Amino acid sequence: MKFTIRAMVAIGWLLAAAAATGQAHDHHDHDAKARPDDHAPIGIMGDHMHPKGGLMLSYRYMRMHMNGNRDGTRTQSARNLLRPNGKYVAVPTKMNMNMHMFGAMYAPTDWVTLMLMVPVLTKDMDHKTAAGGRFTTRTKGVGDITASALIRVFEGESHRLHLNASVGFPSGSMDEKDNTPVSMGRNVILPYPMQIGAGTFSLQPGATYNGNLDPFSWGAQGMGRIQLGTNDEGYRLGNEYMLTGWGAAKLFDWLSAGARLQWRQWFNITGNDGRLGAPMGILAKDFIPTADPDLRAGRTLELGPSVNFVIPSGPGKGVRLGVEALLPLYRHLDGPQLETDWTLIAGIQYAF
Repeated sequence: MKFTIRAMVAIGWLLAAAAATGQAHDHHDHDAKARPDDHAPIGIMGDHMHPKGGLMLSYRYMRMHMNGNRDGTRTQSARNLLRPNGKYVAVPTKMNMNMHMFGAMYAPTDWVTLMLMVPVLTKDMDHKTAAGGRFTTRTKGVGDITASALIRVFEGESHRLHLNASVGFPSGSMDEKDNTPVSMGRNVILPYPMQIGAGTFSLQPGATYNGNLDPFSWGAQGMGRIQLGTNDEGYRLGNEYMLTGWGAAKLFDWLSAGARLQWRQWFNITGNDGRLGAPMGILAKDFIPTADPDLRAGRTLELGPSVNFVIPSGPGKGVRLGVEALLPLYRHLDGPQLETDWTLIAGIQYAF
């Protein structure tokens, strides 16, 4: 958390300095006077385009908190999952994921905006064993980088539509290791949720619509993530699909408030990581549920209240700030699988 605060403060000062010293061209003037809700909630990527020559830098921090296991729509206690009541020797009980997302957007033409997103992740997962013990595994690293082209389809006075065409690169590690109670002091390969990358390229097609009628704005986005091929360890992460819609109201020239609904569905892993092992000849997937490739799918409906700010004057003029929380309304998981209790996203953006 200390790193997060320092990073946001440092980036904020850098953007403010750029705003104070940079050349004020037409695009900058337009963005500085723009509505706070011209951008979607901060958790949505690729929501808007820029005019020719426009450049925007961004930083987002996301914290996801998972607590307890779910099978279908029912919660499952660790006691019921562990031996002798259940089948497992160890189960996860809690997980926190922190992501620092660094982004850049540039528009070579009025009808195409290019985007690059670089995530840096840290994960920690707490476990409980059938013998009553507890342990934690931790990983960190650069995740899978995404490069995108946003292609304008239509832009009117109150309605805009563009296509999202993205490619995910296998830059994240899938070789993360840590010490566990049964590894006899050695670092061993960790199960799927603790890995940083997919190990394969992915296609991420989608479309985004925006509309506005003062003082309101709204929008919708549909996106997919399709994994290509099989990684070097013989498995492929499941595909994922997302549909979200939002609405917002401008409260002041510098502040808007809104909310969105988000539906996500993701699928099980194909194949398996042969490096995952367990002691005494027990299959890894029967030792701990996170090692089972058939227990990774799920679908959720989440509600996300949000606020957007635009600094109207001073050295930080035109800098955008956004905060959003995602809270589950419905969860169905192929479990037992850790369930997400809440997600918090905060970010800062500046268009040159």
